[in-house]
Amino acid sequence: MSEHRWTGGNIRKLWPQETDKFRDHLLRLDKDSRRMRFAHGVSDGFIEDYANRMSEMGSIVFGYVVDGEVHAAAELRKLGDSWGQEAEAAFSVEKAHQEKGLGTELMGRVIRAARNRGVQHLYMSCLAENGKMQTIARKHEAELRFEYGEVVGEIVPQDSNYFSILAEAVEDRVGYMMAVLDLQSLASKRARSAA
Repeated sequence: MSEHRWTGGNIRKLWPQETDKFRDHLLRLDKDSRRMRFAHGVSDGFIEDYANRMSEMGSIVFGYVVDGEVHAAAELRKLGDSWGQEAEAAFSVEKAHQEKGLGTELMGRVIRAARNRGVQHLYMSCLAENGKMQTIARKHEAELRFEYGEVVGEIVPQDSNYFSILAEAVEDRVGYMMAVLDLQSLASKRARSAA
């Protein structure tokens, strides 16, 4: 795991039942962060629809979760109906959590997930002014090119191996337990406030 400066939370996969956490994170993004994430301004309605389709699109979403709330997310989306040669990555980090190494850590998780699914070309596009995302892409040896005011990064993941598959499986198991604990904590808070 890379050196990081984030504390108090954990990075894990979000499960289909956690669409609301992903949605709430995207809704909390300020105007500029939304534009950087989606390459244009988007409404709350657009975000709600986008988040609700997370599992329908077959995306794998990693989130930085603090006290049951997602404050940063990375998506790995297949291009086509099934996992194949190509996939796309997208990232969002709330302002208060930027500059802590979360984007770099999330990118590593997305690359490994792509690798374990046989993806040969992982694409990531961002606005030309999004220097933070370009820096993260370079850390992971992305080849960057400019196209029509956007930067398109391409990362070629290595082939999967026993260790990459095992690491993802172990993190999934721990992540599932963390999700259960988050759910229990939320239920306990609701019960106390109702009493």
